[in-house]
Amino acid sequence: MSDVLILGGGIAGLGAAHAARRHGITSLVLEAGSRPGGLLDSFSVEGFRFDNAVHLSFANEPEVREIFDRTPYLEHEAASLCWDDGYWLRHPVQNNLFPLPVEEKVALIEGLARQEQGEIRNYRDWLVQQYGTPIAARWPLIYTRKYWTIPAEEMGTGWIGPRMRQAALNEVLLGAMAERAPNTYYVSVMRYPKKGGYRAFIEPLIEAAEIRCGAHVVSVDQLGRRVRLADGEELPFRLLVSTMPLPSLVAMMRDVPEEIRADAASLFATRVDLISIALRRPEVSPSLWFYIYDQDVLAARVYSPSWKSPDNAPPGCCSLQWEIYSSCRRPLQASVAEMTENCLAAMERMGLAARSDVIFTHHKQLPFGNVVFDLGMEERRDRVRAWVEAQGIGVAGRFGEWAYLWSNQSFMSGCAAVDRLHAASG
Repeated sequence: MSDVLILGGGIAGLGAAHAARRHGITSLVLEAGSRPGGLLDSFSVEGFRFDNAVHLSFANEPEVREIFDRTPYLEHEAASLCWDDGYWLRHPVQNNLFPLPVEEKVALIEGLARQEQGEIRNYRDWLVQQYGTPIAARWPLIYTRKYWTIPAEEMGTGWIGPRMRQAALNEVLLGAMAERAPNTYYVSVMRYPKKGGYRAFIEPLIEAAEIRCGAHVVSVDQLGRRVRLADGEELPFRLLVSTMPLPSLVAMMRDVPEEIRADAASLFATRVDLISIALRRPEVSPSLWFYIYDQDVLAARVYSPSWKSPDNAPPGCCSLQWEIYSSCRRPLQASVAEMTENCLAAMERMGLAARSDVIFTHHKQLPFGNVVFDLGMEERRDRVRAWVEAQGIGVAGRFGEWAYLWSNQSFMSGCAAVDRLHAASG
């Protein structure tokens, strides 16, 4: 029996295994998929490599950098664009209004200058009071529905942190008058492996861990300290760390109070449909990644794998990956063929490439993209998480903690879960 049983072979689970080695104890990672990596895995089609959605590293934790920096990497300026009905604007859009007609800029800035402040009850209130109603209505309120799948008035604000640039009138004015306003993104440089896709950053962790793939956990007996797999095998544990989605874990556990089951069942996440397009021409994307505000375009965000690294495409070729978000609150009605056609039509409308340039298109769905911070989610999640941890089970990672964590934060989360359990076990 291993000292620590770890459910899930993504970066949080690999972080947990790393911490176990640091403490001199053994661990076993159970991964349901055919290979570890989770959201940080990649896939290849006809000589092109695609990640599971856009991934770039801006980790600054020494423990993360010590591992990631073993892999040779490229550095990219953290600069992106926004597409809005025929206009390319730099991100964040409110700070880069220069391309718009003067009358539109005046109306947008006037709305910001005159916006009254008041109680912030939800994300919509935050957006309107940050940017003014005209800017909020034109861009972030639309993007909220495309990316988070629910209206902004149904979302909380605890997740925002540095992810949304807070409005400053001087920045907005400068960006309206100057074609190249300063880049105000929350990081300046992003890193990506020269070869092997984003997964290459975590290969040292994969090589060092004991991992069993194809291990589908179907029940967790926290009282008897064992988990059961789909093939009937039962594995005992002394310490257990789960990185699987928190609602899924609770559904597998014994003797769960009804109020905890109800709280767990109320938690939901986005799904991501990826439409990957291979092109027989050099780079076509105007930036490393870009956001789309047109409501008739299904994708919320697009990135270029071949820009992240030339190793991701054959010589003379490039690639795009389009991200389409849905959830149980806004199910996706389009078929794969309809999603693909929508992306190809948008690609042509934006002037990026012609259909005759397309080598192939590929579809993949990620069942979990981001946890959704609907109103009251944090309180419900915290009750669930506290109950699970009271059973002596550690939770880690974006879906184990049910939090908006980047890859470096997920790694540290896995480490911290083992640290806590090891300390508590004496």
